[in-house]
Amino acid sequence: MPVNLDKPQRWKADTQLSVDDYNRWFLEYAPVTYRETRARATVYVEDILLRTNNLRHLTADLLFQHPDALEMLRMSTSPPIARDRLVGLAQVSKSLIENMERNKRISPNLPQTMVREQLERITTVITHLIDRDIFIWFNGSSDATPDDVRRASTVVADRLCGMLTDPLIRNAQEKRQLQRISQWLEMRGYLQSEVRSLRQMQPGTFAHRVNVAAMQEGSVIVNIPIDTVIMPLSAAADDLPLLVEAKSAGDFTNTNKRRKEEATKMRQLRNAFGEQVRFILLLGGYFDSGYLGYEAAEGIDWVWEHRMDDLTEFGL
Repeated sequence: MPVNLDKPQRWKADTQLSVDDYNRWFLEYAPVTYRETRARATVYVEDILLRTNNLRHLTADLLFQHPDALEMLRMSTSPPIARDRLVGLAQVSKSLIENMERNKRISPNLPQTMVREQLERITTVITHLIDRDIFIWFNGSSDATPDDVRRASTVVADRLCGMLTDPLIRNAQEKRQLQRISQWLEMRGYLQSEVRSLRQMQPGTFAHRVNVAAMQEGSVIVNIPIDTVIMPLSAAADDLPLLVEAKSAGDFTNTNKRRKEEATKMRQLRNAFGEQVRFILLLGGYFDSGYLGYEAAEGIDWVWEHRMDDLTEFGL
């Protein structure tokens, strides 16, 4: 039986309660995270400035030895350069940029001559676009004072913080949701299991971050990650566990952009396990009627973080 998907009269009130619940958490967590990240980012920027004589000696060798410096250097230009924009301006490989920033490395399989040529082009672009309102020593012949360097490092660190804190907040959101569902289940006698197979889980157990073999159109097997898998205490021998996708969001725009992801997962799970598969969402944050209506139309039900006891209506 549907629990929330067939009750649109409750959606508006639930959305407001969900937003309030998320905002309380964010106001407590985000300032601490931002301060800690800002402090680390400032030290990081100061280190790069020291290695480059305050960006006066920015070389391909530096980027080759410290590829992670590229992210800071992009934030040192006016205006700050996006990855794709840097690719176009410097005429370099997009994969090189992404590896330097995301993996903090340069692939050893790439031809070294080609890599250094591209790094030279990157440093040329960065040097040409240095933000002289921040790095004021580029406006004259005087050297940078310690106060100048500290001030510039703080400004660049602030620019970096938005990039660095967003992933931290997303990870914290996921951790918070998984902790909440664990606490709810454990209070009712469930035990966390190491079993990763849907068919082998015992009644009264649950597991987080389980890869499930589902099926695309054309019988193509695809592994999809499921945040929490729960086998009810009353489950029969041939029952499938309840599959829960944790979704948390700090704004309405992003959720509506990504709402098709859950529908795709549901179709792939049904292709593999039939209509008896049970896949629901655990929602926390900004989910409006547009998002909820879309998921309801796909037959996907949900539980709100602010009303976890709805899980009992799914047989738990």
